[in-house]
Amino acid sequence: MIRNTCTLTLLILLGILNGSAQNQKGITHSGQKTGQTPYPATIYTELPNPVATDLKAWEGIQENKVSWGSTDIRYKKEVPMPQDHFQPTIHLRAWRGERVSAQWVVSASEDPVKLAYSVSDLVHQKDSRHKISQQHILSGFVRYVLTDELNKDGKGACGHRDNTDFDSTLVADAIDHITTELTIPGNSTRPGWIRVWVPEDAHPGKYKGTVTIYDNGQLMKELTLTLDVSAQKLPKPRHWKFHLDLWQNPYAVARYYNVTPWSDEHFEFLRQDMKHYADAGGNVITASITHKPWNAQTHDYFESMVTWMKKADGTWYFDYTIFDRWVEFMMDLGVTKQINCYSMIPWRLSFQYYDQATNQLRFIETQPGEPEYEDLWGSMLTSFATHLKKKGWFEKTFIAMDERPMEAMQKTLKVIRKADKNFKISLAGNLHPELLQDIDDYCISYGQSFTPEMKEQRRKAGQISTYYTSCSHPYPNTFTFSPPAQSEWLAWHAASENLDGFLRWAYNSWVLEPLLDSRFRTWAAGDTYFVYPGGRTSMRMERLVEGIQQFEKINLLKKEFEKQNNQQGLQKLEKMLKTFSDLDPQQRTTAAVIHAADQVLWNLSK
Repeated sequence: MIRNTCTLTLLILLGILNGSAQNQKGITHSGQKTGQTPYPATIYTELPNPVATDLKAWEGIQENKVSWGSTDIRYKKEVPMPQDHFQPTIHLRAWRGERVSAQWVVSASEDPVKLAYSVSDLVHQKDSRHKISQQHILSGFVRYVLTDELNKDGKGACGHRDNTDFDSTLVADAIDHITTELTIPGNSTRPGWIRVWVPEDAHPGKYKGTVTIYDNGQLMKELTLTLDVSAQKLPKPRHWKFHLDLWQNPYAVARYYNVTPWSDEHFEFLRQDMKHYADAGGNVITASITHKPWNAQTHDYFESMVTWMKKADGTWYFDYTIFDRWVEFMMDLGVTKQINCYSMIPWRLSFQYYDQATNQLRFIETQPGEPEYEDLWGSMLTSFATHLKKKGWFEKTFIAMDERPMEAMQKTLKVIRKADKNFKISLAGNLHPELLQDIDDYCISYGQSFTPEMKEQRRKAGQISTYYTSCSHPYPNTFTFSPPAQSEWLAWHAASENLDGFLRWAYNSWVLEPLLDSRFRTWAAGDTYFVYPGGRTSMRMERLVEGIQQFEKINLLKKEFEKQNNQQGLQKLEKMLKTFSDLDPQQRTTAAVIHAADQVLWNLSK
């Protein structure tokens, strides 16, 4: 009987999700008609550019221009690449095991270009037996998506958004590895992306390869790429020390591909879309253990991965089938360190359950400090602890809360400790010194600071100390209009502040048509996701990973210098890191700070 009612509950929930998920009109969150089939996964057409092409900017350009560009720049579709930046060869450098990227750019003159490209292996220049083959190279067109801007006061990007109140533009962000050919109109620009993931066993030295650009099958330009591979080596991402927590939303994936949640088909799509998080060294699995822990703030709200049922005799029963499948799936991808379970203090204090006696879904309205809350959560946590211990997951499971008041946290902690005093706790929110000892994974907002003593005490206790950015921060940030270098800066800053890592609340909480329009009803464009459907990565995601790799290098070099008593090397590292204590793009661009620091790090690693 229990099995049947649990199944019924899940079917009801799935029906709610599928019924609310359909988008039959081909329209974006901003009310713009797409003119194409909803939810494209392979081939799609970008939306029209709201910015008119300045034909004067194209005057004098008599032929198509092809060049290497900069990964710091989002090249505008309506503007030609700078004519003084022509670069037929680009030089990259990397440790073994590291990923590095380059961006090429084509500006078409008056006639359309039927654009395609090919990428060669990278061949060692002194010993051609050593190659970095295609399987280690990701390439794709950089696609344009609609974006908006900060609030008009420039101080943040929070609050309800009417697209008529904000300037909208097309911005380069998604890296489309699926599309092999694009026709671009005359007087327009199109970038492309190359990412090389150097094998850990690569032979050190200089490598050389080419990217060949074609127009309608005819050669336009052959660009040269050289790569200097160091003897230094990064470990595999799952062994990185950086604590990366990007909240995953599997429900968005089910809606976008129109599949039944938790079906085999759903997991196949999840595998391609979650892979970038695992490859970035993602540490934390996001698990929702209540209905709407964030009160449906995203387009695809989070359902409970745990079925809550009040049996006819008044006792509680909890089914963990979906929770187990999700956790096992993410662990299989390589995300194995931590499971964060949201939330005992949801943004709306209402808890859904299936009532066996009435065969209905019901809600309990209660809050921390009330007897009903303690009874409800005492039963759940006792059951949950038993289940987690059987699975061998108890030590890596955290009861997680998000931006909750201190008083509510203190009352909730009493309930948790009563159920099992060894439960670990995670909190993303304001810094409350009174909670420091109780929060095992504490993430505070950018602009707040743990004292050096706090960080040292927490590290000795085996606790995690990180920071996050949100819509309240104009910079540094990861909006689709943010300079790409700001994504990389985030990990450098964590190293500078002696923090363990970084959190961002949304890895893939997709808007209605994420490939076409990144704007949302609340918050600035791109705030809700890093990656795109179809397993596509983004400029933001790639630059975030590059910053995490620098964090890992810094830690490895520090250990090496401390072991060697290399005080000069340690001093140079500390001096370099001070440049990341705060960000003021009015004084110096993010990219300039990163390039200077990268040079220091490369010199120290020789």
